[in-house]
Amino acid sequence: MKLFSALTILAVAAAGPAFAEGKCATGPKSKWQPKSALETQLQADGFKVRQIKVEGGCYEVYATDKDGKRANMAYNAETLEKLDNAEAGEN
Repeated sequence: MKLFSALTILAVAAAGPAFAEGKCATGPKSKWQPKSALETQLQADGFKVRQIKVEGGCYEVYATDKDGKRANMAYNAETLEKLDNAEAGEN
């Protein structure tokens, strides 16, 4: 039973990056939301945006929150959905 549990954990851990990659935009750039829309959304949430980069169908955001703490986040470029993995577009 311990062996089965260990193998299950390893399988899930190995598949993790593949799940994150699937959340980035896969359509043409013409369907992407503008960076300015994401920046406006983040500012409304109290973030001060330093930079937004394109990384493999995701917008990677470097910002600071209202307390001045740094934040590194990734968003789907089509839907502006926040992704769990801040490095999602780099794989």
